[in-house]
Amino acid sequence: RAVITGADLVAAGMPPLPPGAPCRRADGSACATPPRRALAHEVVRHVGEAVAAVVADSLAQARDAADALVVDYRELPVVASLAAALRADAVVTPAAPDNIACEARHGDAAAAQAAFAQAAHVVALDLTHQRLAALTLEPRAVRAAWDAARGRLDMHASTQMPTALRATVASALGLTPEAVRVRVGDVGGGFGMKTGAYPEDVVVAWAARHTGRPVRWSGERGEEFLSTTHGRDVQAHAELALDAEGRMLALRVHSHANVGAYALATGVAIQLLIGPWVQTSVYHVPVIDFHFRAVLTHQAPTGAYRGAGRPEAIFNIERLLDEAARQSGIDRIALRRRNFIRPEQMPYTNPMGQTYDVGRFERVLDQALPLADWDGFAARAQQSRARGLWRGLGIATFLEWTGGNAFEESVTLEVKSDGIVEVFSAVNQMGQGIATSLAQLVVDVLQVPIERVRVVLGDTERGNGFGSAGSRSLFTGGSAMRGGAEHTLAQAHQLAASALEAAPEDLRYQAARFHVVGTDHAIGLFELAGRQPGAHIQVEHTHTVAGPSWPNGAHICEVELDPQTGAVAVVGYTSVNDVGRVVNPLIVRGQLDGGAVQGIGQALCEQILYDAASGQLLTGSLMDYAVPRAHELATCFRTEMDESTPCANNALGVKGVGELGTIGATPAVVNAVADALARAGRPELAPRLQMPLSPARLWALLQSQG
Repeated sequence: RAVITGADLVAAGMPPLPPGAPCRRADGSACATPPRRALAHEVVRHVGEAVAAVVADSLAQARDAADALVVDYRELPVVASLAAALRADAVVTPAAPDNIACEARHGDAAAAQAAFAQAAHVVALDLTHQRLAALTLEPRAVRAAWDAARGRLDMHASTQMPTALRATVASALGLTPEAVRVRVGDVGGGFGMKTGAYPEDVVVAWAARHTGRPVRWSGERGEEFLSTTHGRDVQAHAELALDAEGRMLALRVHSHANVGAYALATGVAIQLLIGPWVQTSVYHVPVIDFHFRAVLTHQAPTGAYRGAGRPEAIFNIERLLDEAARQSGIDRIALRRRNFIRPEQMPYTNPMGQTYDVGRFERVLDQALPLADWDGFAARAQQSRARGLWRGLGIATFLEWTGGNAFEESVTLEVKSDGIVEVFSAVNQMGQGIATSLAQLVVDVLQVPIERVRVVLGDTERGNGFGSAGSRSLFTGGSAMRGGAEHTLAQAHQLAASALEAAPEDLRYQAARFHVVGTDHAIGLFELAGRQPGAHIQVEHTHTVAGPSWPNGAHICEVELDPQTGAVAVVGYTSVNDVGRVVNPLIVRGQLDGGAVQGIGQALCEQILYDAASGQLLTGSLMDYAVPRAHELATCFRTEMDESTPCANNALGVKGVGELGTIGATPAVVNAVADALARAGRPELAPRLQMPLSPARLWALLQSQG
């Protein structure tokens, strides 16, 4: 039906995709990034960047036609790694001859230097946060159909943020946002990777309008490894200064983040702004000196991936704390207690200007230690030693920021005469069970059976909002749903008073019926709806929460290390998590454990690798990219929630939970391996640990001298 190239789209007037990176270069100029087009035009900047699209009646025809295409490439100098970018052997864009897209500084460098000069203990680590693939169960997919008579585009997509997708597609095609409808069904995993629009989404939409035929595209697993945004990829130098008693004086972190061939807004903001918001974590740190740079390379762009900058930040400080404990001789638990922000300091503003509303961090730690049988570790270590294995115990105490700084959400509730309460929200279902939680909130207020609640999500024709990202679905979307249900009940209360010819204060509501106190007069909620114009009661409600939430936890990991092979087994994982009020414990537990598994995967086995000479992807399939297996972790979790400190920034008292487990797992696991090495008489190896702690890498480290 059509063969489309980048030149075709440029000729049609399609602009580059919006960069939107929020930071600047050191000289004050705008963030430097090449123009990113839906199909590469004149220059291809990373393996996996699409250069042409074929539209055909069948997949076989499309593949045959794609195989027949010949692209005339002229090889250009390649910036194949972060190290090569910093050497500036070649450049990704002339706007950044040093390959630094932009940078950010936070804190007071002079004050930090003075604090380090007077410190009794200084610990420094070079830390690698390797590049990761989000690896959703369902690859990206998009379908578009053009209605020429109405001038409207109808899209179905596997996305976390349909409103953002609508805006990008509309801009690319020269349409108003109202002329584009995006619908989202159940999404088979997002993990941040499915936020915003991809080039393929824009190309499919353009192809549908160009051909007049419905067009669909589904990514294959290999394409997902090549072309989706990756996560992490940061090299950090972190230093911590403490006084003789172990109290923190200053924290210094300088890092380089490989943002790939295009400095996307998310990739830059995550590393230069969002991660730093939690860099001091649950500890009182008087002075900071942060310097972060976003670096361009000829690799796929980075963007949001579960945790989005907070795992990197928490890993930095938790690794520093354990190393400081080893070097100073101060017990690592005592060291944490000594530096915790106290409850009486709340609300507490950290050095990045972020205000924690509530938090009782020592209380969470006090619950985690006995749950993990911390004091019984020595006996377990002796049993492992008898089997030739080294056992280690790791801990991370931490918090995270949630809400995406998108604090407003709108919902629609409709009580229908047929006995259904239909509710709509712009947050999305992507495997985290949010539809169930939203339905529960409606049930709590309207007192109807849950099977009577129909939750509708992901349709820009019904409503628009930020979507699901930043662990905001229940925190913001749920708060809006609860408020909407309460407004619906209040409106129904007034309507019932009129229908029953009674004063509103004489009515009582129970089990979806309004009763006149002291009489047998009553009317059901759905009967009441049937008497209204349109046979329904409808309420549109917009709700704003007061600020972000700050969930926190204490995660403890036990590992066994085989010194003969370097293999690490996670034999115990215990966590206590302050996530505020819990609506559905089963869902929350699944989020916590699922997040921890992804963090364990980063710690032990996952890594995207490119060839350092050519920029070719080496880990382009599940034959090459290792992920945790269910049988390795299925029995090792002990997970508890502490509901005693509800969030003060929303009516529900809930705190975001979707990313918390991912953030605590990586430092807990790596600290456990470091502890195993130290207990086995090799403490000098602990500072040299770098993720992923694969058997080959650990075996080589164990064989090294000095």
